[in-house]
Amino acid sequence: MLTTLKTTYTDTRAADLAWALGREPLPALAVLDLELTGAKLQLRLLGASHQVLLEEDGGSCSETVACMPGSSTPLPLGVSKRVGEWEYEFAARVETLSHGSFAGRAQELLALVADHPNGLAGTFPGSPHAFTAMLAQRHEGQVRWRTWHAYPQEGQLVVTRTRIGARMPAVL
Repeated sequence: MLTTLKTTYTDTRAADLAWALGREPLPALAVLDLELTGAKLQLRLLGASHQVLLEEDGGSCSETVACMPGSSTPLPLGVSKRVGEWEYEFAARVETLSHGSFAGRAQELLALVADHPNGLAGTFPGSPHAFTAMLAQRHEGQVRWRTWHAYPQEGQLVVTRTRIGARMPAVL
């Protein structure tokens, strides 16, 4: 699903993004509710990026990646931790692209997410390449999602990847 977000573009720099687990639901500009084989997942586009809410038999989890005033947790390159009975893994990277490459990559990502049944993307007024996009799936018993946060004025694309699910038994 692709939508134009009814707000001013407030995320102005990739470096302003912060990460948090366990935050309460924040006001959303667009929401996509999904059922992925027993897991209830809500993808939420915020005026300041994204939030994912997950509920399953094993519990619940909330991930927020946004410009959060007063947050002291910058966007980490990687996190691996236990959340209740689940293993949670998060990774982020920043891609810096030329103006032409950025426009092409933005169009490619928006097309991918817009037509996907488990995808949500929102463009911000003022620039067709200022967007946040999310794509979720269930794979091998784990819920996974990817996000893209575009900053065309900097030529930067913040890409995140999250995986959460039951602990995998150790292979001996």
